[in-house]
Amino acid sequence: MASINTEYGRDLRKYGGFDFNACYNCGTCTAVCSLSTEEDSFPREMVRFSVLGMEDDIKSSLKPWLCYYCGECTTHCPQTANPGELMMSLRRWLTSVYDWTGLSGLLYRFLPATVTAMILAAAAVIAFSASRDFNLPEIMKAGHYFEMIAIGTVLAVIFIPNLIRMWWFTMLKPGIKVPAANYFKAAADLFIHMFTQKRARDCEDNNFRWLEHFLLVIGYLALLFTTVVLDWFSSSSLFVIILGYLVSAIVFIVTIDFVSGRIRKKKEVSRFSHASDWMFVVWLVLMGLSAFAVRLFIDLGWLENNLWLYLLHLTVLVQWALIIVPFGKWTHFLYRSFAMYFHSVKSQVK
Repeated sequence: MASINTEYGRDLRKYGGFDFNACYNCGTCTAVCSLSTEEDSFPREMVRFSVLGMEDDIKSSLKPWLCYYCGECTTHCPQTANPGELMMSLRRWLTSVYDWTGLSGLLYRFLPATVTAMILAAAAVIAFSASRDFNLPEIMKAGHYFEMIAIGTVLAVIFIPNLIRMWWFTMLKPGIKVPAANYFKAAADLFIHMFTQKRARDCEDNNFRWLEHFLLVIGYLALLFTTVVLDWFSSSSLFVIILGYLVSAIVFIVTIDFVSGRIRKKKEVSRFSHASDWMFVVWLVLMGLSAFAVRLFIDLGWLENNLWLYLLHLTVLVQWALIIVPFGKWTHFLYRSFAMYFHSVKSQVK
């Protein structure tokens, strides 16, 4: 007879898990979830795995990533099991499982570690600037190079190894035999879900939230392209300048609405906010706002006398690139996209 792993439940609570032991397996969450089918039980199976501490089964599952947290399961739960929030906590835990460095788990579980990392990143920006005698053109040039180097390094050193680990846990280790051709046939699904997150629209009354996420993804990627590839802060092209203003404004406006929703807590998805949730949306607001302000000060000829503004933007950028993107909630965007891809690959196996 298998024993219950109670240690897992205690560990999961550090990632935001609630009293999932309150679940008495009534099945209400599965009955109301639009993702449930005869073959797939959402989210009850994950609740039971969590209660029993079945770590290996959770590691091999893609279901936590297929859930877009519409909140219906938690709203209709007759207990206080909060199945929707449990799925969110499982995504945080799985992020730490995939991460070969172990830093994701550390930053998710211990807020002081995150705060310390943020302070060290800010101190590094100030120290570097001081070493350059606070020379604005030189610092801005270094900031641009930092963006390019950070993107390549995080992709090669963090994301690619972590995605391989995700593939190992969800596809190879469970012994799922998939023809190599399936990976090519399903490749389109990877990009569709990555850029549109279309499955979010399967959730009832979720169209506006889907639209916001869609605009945020497109706006963020466009801002990244504009600042890194088109070198927005140094460009004299009117098209590039206007494009940068537009996409930074989109990022700022959409994330302000996300922050407002978390403050008002009117929807189930916003009722419980982990520190990583707050950090993700707040730093996105700061990214969009500070980028917009830096370019505005450049155009008005004010930046030379307001070095502090660019240092603020650079600090936010460094914290975002080195902490939030590789180890925080930003990774959910990547892992969810590949989970949809792997799910599509598996669904083609007859």
